[in-house]
Amino acid sequence: MSVRSWVPDQPTAADLESWHLDPAWSRVLDVASHDGSTYRWHVLDSGPTLDGPPDATMVCVHGNPTWAYAWATFLRKFGTRCRVIAVDQLGMGFSERTGLRRYASRVADLGDVIKALDIDPTVPFTLAAHDWGGAIAMGWAVDHADRVDGMVLCNTGIGVPVGRKSPGLIRIAAAGPLRDFVCRRTPIFVSGTTRLSGSRINAADRAAFAAPYSSAKARVAVADFVGDVPLQPGEGHPSDVALAEVAAKLGAITAPVLLAWGAADPVFNDDFAADLAERIPNTSMQRFPSANHLVMAEADVASVVGDWLSDRVADRVADRVADRVADPAPPKPLWAALAERRTDTSVAFADMASGQSISWADFADRVDGVAAQLASRGLRAGEHVAMLTPPGVDLVVAVYGVWRAGGVTVVADRGLGLRGLGRAVRSTRPNWVVGPSRALRAAKTLRWAPRAERVDVDVLMAQAAVGSESLEVEPAANDLAAILFTSGATGPAKGVRYLHGQLAAQRDALAATYAITTNDSLVAAFAPFALYGPALGISTVLPDCDVTKPGELTAVALDAACRRLDATLTFASPAALANVLATAGSGLAGLAGLRTVMSAGAPVPAETLTALSVLVPNASFHTPYGMTEVLPVADISLEGITAATGGDPIGGVCVGAPVPGAMVEILPLGFDSAAPPASMPAGEMGEIVITSPWVSDGYHGLWAIERAARLQRGDGKVWHRSGDVGHLDDAGRLWVEGRAVHNIDGPAGVITSVPVERLVETSLELARVAAVGVGPAGRQQLVVVVEDPHGADGLASTDLTARVRSVVNHPVAAVLSRRSLPVDIRHNAKIDRTAVAGWAEDVLAGRSSRRFRRG
Repeated sequence: MSVRSWVPDQPTAADLESWHLDPAWSRVLDVASHDGSTYRWHVLDSGPTLDGPPDATMVCVHGNPTWAYAWATFLRKFGTRCRVIAVDQLGMGFSERTGLRRYASRVADLGDVIKALDIDPTVPFTLAAHDWGGAIAMGWAVDHADRVDGMVLCNTGIGVPVGRKSPGLIRIAAAGPLRDFVCRRTPIFVSGTTRLSGSRINAADRAAFAAPYSSAKARVAVADFVGDVPLQPGEGHPSDVALAEVAAKLGAITAPVLLAWGAADPVFNDDFAADLAERIPNTSMQRFPSANHLVMAEADVASVVGDWLSDRVADRVADRVADRVADPAPPKPLWAALAERRTDTSVAFADMASGQSISWADFADRVDGVAAQLASRGLRAGEHVAMLTPPGVDLVVAVYGVWRAGGVTVVADRGLGLRGLGRAVRSTRPNWVVGPSRALRAAKTLRWAPRAERVDVDVLMAQAAVGSESLEVEPAANDLAAILFTSGATGPAKGVRYLHGQLAAQRDALAATYAITTNDSLVAAFAPFALYGPALGISTVLPDCDVTKPGELTAVALDAACRRLDATLTFASPAALANVLATAGSGLAGLAGLRTVMSAGAPVPAETLTALSVLVPNASFHTPYGMTEVLPVADISLEGITAATGGDPIGGVCVGAPVPGAMVEILPLGFDSAAPPASMPAGEMGEIVITSPWVSDGYHGLWAIERAARLQRGDGKVWHRSGDVGHLDDAGRLWVEGRAVHNIDGPAGVITSVPVERLVETSLELARVAAVGVGPAGRQQLVVVVEDPHGADGLASTDLTARVRSVVNHPVAAVLSRRSLPVDIRHNAKIDRTAVAGWAEDVLAGRSSRRFRRG
């Protein structure tokens, strides 16, 4: 016999249409309950509007205090090809109001409604859940793992992660009499949930979320739900044991799980995502940095899930992982050269700024000592270690020590700036922070890593015991080694994952490309490159130069660094080499010992290299092409650049042929990674895609970006979409024409930026030029912005405008002048064309011309 408190009035067709929901999706079901009663459930079900059998079925479970509308974006996205069923839990939304329901009852309730929904067992079945709906969905999934083909979990949890308290907002709402006032008698809790989203959801969304909860009578279950949350394990809460049992069984969920996370959520923050990733075997993650608690309504989670479902059904992700695990010949570990030179008392690493240096013997012992010390303090394999130590001897020793101990180094250099550095570190949720005391204080104060174990690098170096007897087995080639951040020059910096084997393969590729032996020594004028020295087994020195201002490297500083170790190699940014030329004088004999000069990070003018050859008469000049995600890709010498110049009708910057082990192809612009087209013939411009054994493992916490950057060809190779545009010439040389996002989308077709810039720079003998598009896509006008330190910001002179137009083979709408163009901090070379385009648009529209609008 059914016992009903009451059933709310169902939403009308007009209501549903005002919420942009198809009225046909709204259904009520009488569901037989496990407790012997029959309850009336409301669901939003796209099944009745499908044209034919669904490709898949997705059941979506909301949390508190929301309802099925939380999944409206999923219904709209998948409603034509996938049966999406968003349920209103009992007592919530437009379902029947019942008596108090504890966690275990709600898990059983979900099973009741799934059984009643007549789901086709022959199509893939996915559970999607949010907030405490996630705990309920997990509760059902652990006992029905054979039924679940995938799960999507959004800002949820199964319990309070170790080392932290339950969410503060929940503790406040659950506090005694306050809970009844906040959750039932007033709509504070209901409206407060949507207020967390700020402007990311609109007024119509707020009204829709609040619609089922217009009276205290309708909000009883909202208060009950809050009261059913155990605020701290072990306090005897009625649902504590049931939740703990589910948490203990999460390893039974072997289906792929996507964690789609609003990183700005003060309730279920990144700690909860990390906790679930540790408990559930097969998880991927996509963070939405600015999204809050209602991530599905605030960000385009549905599109990410659509791509994830496509990949999961095709089993492509598993194939890619299997390809890497099957590598039959892993390279030597990163610290192999340290063992080989353990008795060598010559200098392994020196820092000209601090005057510190260390021998190979001491280096090897200190790396082992740091590894043993960290292991004794509790560092576990796979834990993230944020390296906040400034470039120098201690940083390099600490990095190798962390690797040897099995930790994952998080390296985000100071070139990102304070804000960018903090954002990068926070996104990786480090378990440990290693740095000087001032950096540790900053990390705590700025909450970069509020719960990380902080290790003072000075104390670590002083206390590290020599020897590695206490260390566990060495990390394997397929273990994660590092998260290295991109420069942020073309968007927010992304954390790039590298496995140990990939870094080792990268080391071997550099050694082979530049014939590096232990007889060489390196001046790392680009600080991040210093980390390669010990792995290559070559002595390394950092010149006296601010890492955030490589463009200030002087000829005297470079010469002094070369003299320190009789250097044979140097790696520097184009801006650094340009300043070396500008500050060159006499008495630079140290430069004569260099046999190879490498410069990368942005297009390197041949004129700069030619002029530098006078200062460095015995060197071969090379411009390797690559990126944080894969380096090296291609290489060319100055002689090769000279031979190529003028021999290509399209132009750009020739970066040479692919290095041994790397393959490069050109694909049409805007292609779909899931169905990549055939490669383009020589001479045709498109996006540059790359494969090699040292292509990185992907992006940390950015599943959707990682997927878009990986070609899914099914050929067993990992292909990376570079985002760069260019072409291959008839000789197989690669020419880079710029970034795809900087293309000028004009009426006559796409114009790439770099060929225009190089033409103007070389023809008019200008140092730096930016070619940008102004206007709407398809009708953008080419604007050329010239850097003139002595000129005025704004429209260029009539004479300069005429000269620019005379050498560019495209219509130039305007020529502007700017005292300085914005460049990235890391290289001092990559022009922020997005900011330049915004400034140019302001100037041409008659607005303020003083500031750049950063993209």
